[in-house]
Amino acid sequence: MNNKIGIYYAFWEQEWAADFFQYVEKVSRMGFDVLEINAGAILEMSAGQRKDLSKAARDAGIELTYCIGLPRPYDMASEDSSVRQAGIDYVQRMLRAMYEMGGRTLGGILYGCWPAQPAQPITDKSKWWDLSVSSVREAAKTAGDTGVTLCMEVVNRFEQFLLNTAREGMRFVDQVGSPNVKLLLDAFHMNIEEDSIGAAIQGAQGYIGHFHIGETNRRVPGRGRMPWDEILDALKAARYEGAIVMEPFLRMGGQVGSDIRVWRDLSNQGGEAFMDQEAAFALNFIRSNLNERG
Repeated sequence: MNNKIGIYYAFWEQEWAADFFQYVEKVSRMGFDVLEINAGAILEMSAGQRKDLSKAARDAGIELTYCIGLPRPYDMASEDSSVRQAGIDYVQRMLRAMYEMGGRTLGGILYGCWPAQPAQPITDKSKWWDLSVSSVREAAKTAGDTGVTLCMEVVNRFEQFLLNTAREGMRFVDQVGSPNVKLLLDAFHMNIEEDSIGAAIQGAQGYIGHFHIGETNRRVPGRGRMPWDEILDALKAARYEGAIVMEPFLRMGGQVGSDIRVWRDLSNQGGEAFMDQEAAFALNFIRSNLNERG
């Protein structure tokens, strides 16, 4: 398997705002192929800064991918039409900024806001579902114009309520009906929601545009009990050739720790050197396992 392997910049951060340039250099030195960054942050950059970042990544041999959970003011499943329109506009702006930078993959909770729970008990989520499908279909027009793939992240029930399983995600993608809309599957979330992780991955063949990995408690891959043989065998069987990006979180504190619910220090007060060692361990673990599969 020749999939590119990446890591999310926020592994090292406690706040979502960051200097991405330093992580381009860091992950390149470690041997990663991909750095995933906060898609919303590029809208705060000037056109010149975006150009410089994309050049730095190209020069370092690093592909940039982009991810975001939409803030509530941009909820594309909102019952308020002005909020939905704001979400469509926000995603379209990100797509155009990514186009300037040569970006090709935008993943995350793009169909609603993150985190999100319905305000009342529900037995039918079709109202929000239909609103979201309509919003994503509109945003996807710009995805088509820019050549970017929008990857709807299927997440667990405690973070969002619309798309919790690969099967739900596939139905959503089918209803949007755009070749530029696919799924982002994440092993962490699948461990909570799927009856069989391997079967869910294989069943989503052709729908998967991006893939996230991490242990059941958000440690780096290889430090827990996630069934990696099952996951990687399923990705191979599904003929998935896209990026595999690890998204571990170890540190408490800041907005990142709060949003991800890191309530104990999984780094054992390890400094940056420790974090670098863990990232390097996980890269070697995944690459070795991929190489074993040919």
